[in-house]
Amino acid sequence: MSVVDICPAPAPGFFFRKAREAHPPGDLAVWIFILAELLVFAVLFVAYAFARASDRTLFDTMQAGLDRRGGAINTVLLISASWCVVRAVRSVNAARLAAATHWLLAALAGGSGFVIVKLHEYATVFGQGYSLSSDRFHMFYIGLTFFHFMHVLLGLAVLVVLLLQTRRGAYLSGHMNGLESGAAYWHMVDLVWIVLFPLVYVLR
Repeated sequence: MSVVDICPAPAPGFFFRKAREAHPPGDLAVWIFILAELLVFAVLFVAYAFARASDRTLFDTMQAGLDRRGGAINTVLLISASWCVVRAVRSVNAARLAAATHWLLAALAGGSGFVIVKLHEYATVFGQGYSLSSDRFHMFYIGLTFFHFMHVLLGLAVLVVLLLQTRRGAYLSGHMNGLESGAAYWHMVDLVWIVLFPLVYVLR
């Protein structure tokens, strides 16, 4: 028995197929966009950390006035919405389109809940007379959270498109590029908040 018999050569196209399987789900262009957005947030987070280190007293005092309970509720809402998106993708992969639409609706509810809580928080902050020009803390707080807020709104628009497409039967197992791309974007929005919430609302 030869070595060739013991270790047969892989079938033609084996390595190319494995390379394709190693790619993240969804469209590559979407992943490039997501990485670019994460880089922007990372730069803003580092800038916030340096600003905080230069004036801890101001940041600690102003941070104490934030609505941590609302921030915690929004954390639960976004994590729950991401879990629902995961369930929707799995449901489509299992050819359970009705279940997928229900999970996407639940994700939309979670994201919409985030928007409502955040708008209430902004109303309170602005009602107290704070703005971007009030001090360095509120410049970062409003700037960071509003930048993320806009990403949540875009994410909700993406979820609406995914819901409509799923109802039309546009996604099938093995043909879910659009669904997976949209799901990846929503998970990015969730990930950023998981870092932003403790950084701005909790850490001292």
